[in-house]
Amino acid sequence: QVQLVESGGGLVQPGGSLRLSCAASGFTFSRYAMNWYRQAPGKERELVAVITSGGSSTNYADSVKGRFTISRDDAKNTMYLQMNSLKPEDTAVYFCNAVYSGWPATTTYWGQGTQVTVSS
Repeated sequence: QVQLVESGGGLVQPGGSLRLSCAASGFTFSRYAMNWYRQAPGKERELVAVITSGGSSTNYADSVKGRFTISRDDAKNTMYLQMNSLKPEDTAVYFCNAVYSGWPATTTYWGQGTQVTVSS
């Protein structure tokens, strides 16, 4: 059974930090590119950060560049998102996403999300 389980969300003051984790099981984690998305109330889901299979390349949305760091530990089947200098506009539900671009189809899995609230 495929599972992606996010953890580490919570309430933090502006300027604070949080570290999100995404624990994967039921598929070959190392073969998948991994992404973090977020969705704020009343807004569309947006891509926050991506990391390739093997971790050789990462990319970030402009809104989080320089503040967030995505990483992965294939030995632990886990992906992370270190979030520093948090702002109220970072408040959202954060989702992890796994993607394998095979042929003829792409396989994708989603977690259930973890709430991050940035407020004083």
